[in-house]
Amino acid sequence: MIARENIRNVAIVAHVDHGKTTLVDHMLRQAGIFRSNEAVVERVMDSNDLEREKGITILAKNTAVSYKGTQINIIDTPGHADFGGEVERGLRLVDGVILLVDAAEGPLPQTRFVLGKALGMGLKTVLVINKIDRQDARAKVVLDLVYSLYIDLGADDSQLEFPVLYTIARQGQASLKLEEPGKTLDPLFSAILSHIQPPPKSDLETPQLLVANLDYDDYVGRLAVGRVQSGKLTPNMPVTVIREGGKQQQGKIVKLYGFSGLKRTEIQDAGPGEIVSIAGIEDISIGDTIADPANPVALPRITVEEPTMMMIFRVNDGPLAGKEGKYVTSRNLRERLYRESYRNVAIRVEDTETPDAFKVVGRGELQLAVIIETMRREGYELTASNPEPVTKTIDGKLHEPMELMVCDVPENSVGAVTERLGPRKGRMVDMSPLGSGRTRLQFRTPARGLIGFRSEFLTITRGEGIMSSQFDGYEPWFGYIPKRSNGAMVSDRLGETVPYALFSIQERGYLFVEAGVTVYEGMIIGEHAHPSELNVNCCREKKLTNIRAAGRDENVILTPPREMGLEKALEWIADDELVEVTPKSIRMRKKALSVGDRYRAERDRKREERNEA
Repeated sequence: MIARENIRNVAIVAHVDHGKTTLVDHMLRQAGIFRSNEAVVERVMDSNDLEREKGITILAKNTAVSYKGTQINIIDTPGHADFGGEVERGLRLVDGVILLVDAAEGPLPQTRFVLGKALGMGLKTVLVINKIDRQDARAKVVLDLVYSLYIDLGADDSQLEFPVLYTIARQGQASLKLEEPGKTLDPLFSAILSHIQPPPKSDLETPQLLVANLDYDDYVGRLAVGRVQSGKLTPNMPVTVIREGGKQQQGKIVKLYGFSGLKRTEIQDAGPGEIVSIAGIEDISIGDTIADPANPVALPRITVEEPTMMMIFRVNDGPLAGKEGKYVTSRNLRERLYRESYRNVAIRVEDTETPDAFKVVGRGELQLAVIIETMRREGYELTASNPEPVTKTIDGKLHEPMELMVCDVPENSVGAVTERLGPRKGRMVDMSPLGSGRTRLQFRTPARGLIGFRSEFLTITRGEGIMSSQFDGYEPWFGYIPKRSNGAMVSDRLGETVPYALFSIQERGYLFVEAGVTVYEGMIIGEHAHPSELNVNCCREKKLTNIRAAGRDENVILTPPREMGLEKALEWIADDELVEVTPKSIRMRKKALSVGDRYRAERDRKREERNEA
C-alpha cells in the first residue's frame, strides 16, 4: 500500500490538439517507464485504432509514473467537447489538473469547459503554456487571457495562485521562465509535487470506491476502475455494490490491480488515494460505489451534462443487407447499443415504436460517428439518420440547444464566414484581431445550424481556418434552417455501375461512386447540380449494333468520384435519407427506396404543409 502523502492524482486537460497526449508521452519517457532500447510509438496513450487514425483522444485513460519516491497518477482526457463525459469522469479521480494552453491559439471553448469543471470541483491547477517554439507564439498575451478566464469563471484567491510553466511538449522541455528554455520536464514534475495536494484524509475508516470507468480483460472479465476514497481494499474481500437508486448487491474482489506506466500490475492491497482496477464484479456500472458490507455508504454518483444531439439507428433493410456484416439483426443492434450506454455515461439509448429502430442521444455528431465507426469495425450492419437536436419545452415553448462557436480565420475570410452563418441563424458575439493577418470570431448558433458546416468552413477559409464549438444553453426554436441546397442523384434500379452511363450522368452534378460498384433502387450515387432530386439509370450499357458510326466512338473519361466518409455522409444527408453502414461499405440511400413510395411521401408532405398553412 502506498502512503497517502506519496500520491499525486492529476488530470491533463486542454482544448483539442494543444498537445496533451504528446506531453504525457515525454513524462513517461523521462520517468523511465520505457527501456532505453524500447521502440515506442508517438502518442502512446492513444491506444485505440480510431484515436490513432483521427489524431484525437476519445477515451480518458490513466497511467502512473514514479518521481522522487512519489507516485503520480496521470489521467489523459479528450479535448473534443463531444467527449465531455470522459473529461468529467476523469476529474472525479484527481486532486488537481494540468491546464495546457497553446502559446499561439490561447484559451478556446473546450479550455473554458474543462477549467470550469475543475474549478467547480475545487481542484488546484498547474498552468502549462505549450508550443512556445511556434513562430506566432504570444505566450505573455495568452497568460493574460488565461488569468481573465479564471476570473470570468469565478476562481477564488487560492485557485488564482498557480505555477506557470512554458513547454515544448514535442521535445520534452519545460521551464519556469519564458526567456530560459528548459532541457527536461523536471520543473513540471516539481510543480506537481509542490502545488497539487495529496489525496485528502477521509473521515470513514471503512472501504469506499467510486467506479469512474470500466475496462475489460480477456482472462478476468470486467474491470471497474476508480479511486479508493477511504479504507483498504484487498483481493478476496467481500464488498457491497451500491447501485443507482440505492439498490445494493453483494460481491467479492477477485483480483486487485494498480498502474505502473502503461501496464496493470497485480497488487495485494490499496489505500486512500490510489487508482485501482477491480476484477470479480461482472454486473457493475459507472457511478456505482463499492463499499463495506457492514457499513455501506454511497458516494455521490457521476453526473454529466445533458446530451444535445440524437440519431435513429436502424437495422439495415436494403437489398444488399447481410452480405458484408456479421451482426445484422435488431437483437444484435439493440444489445450492442445498450452495452455502449452502459459503458459510456454521456449517451442514452431508447427503444422506439418500431422494434428495429433505436434512438441514440449523445453530446455531438462526432461522438455518434465514433460509435458507428467502432460498430462497423466490429462487424455490425446498420443504417443511421442525420443528426437532430434534442429539444426541450420550457414555459410551453419549444427550445433548442445552442452552441458557442469560436473560429480563427484569415482576415480575408471574415466576410465569407459571417455570410455563410447568416442563414444558419448564427449571431456574431465577438470579433478580435489576433495579429499576423488572422481574426478570432465568436458566434452563437443553434446546434443544428452547425451540422455539415465544418467542411463548408474549411472550403471558404481554404483550409486555413480553425473552428470549435461548445454547448451554450437553450433558446426558443429558431425556425427553418436551410441544410443542403442541392438535390441527390438516385439510382432507379439494381445492378452494377457502367462507365458509359456514368459519363453522361457526371455532367449533371458530382458522382459519389465509380464504375463497377453494385447499386440498387433508392441508393444515392451523386449530388445533383440543381435543388431537385434526379432519378438516373447508372447501369445502362451502350447498344451494340452492326452499323458502324461515321466518326470514332466517344472517349469515355470519368472524373474521380467525391469520397464520402462516414462523418461527411452523416452531415450531407437530408431528413428523408439514411447512411447505410457495413464493415466494407458506406452508402447513402433514401428512406423510401422505390420511386413511387418517394413520390407519395412527398405529395403527402406538401398536403400537410398546405393544411397547416
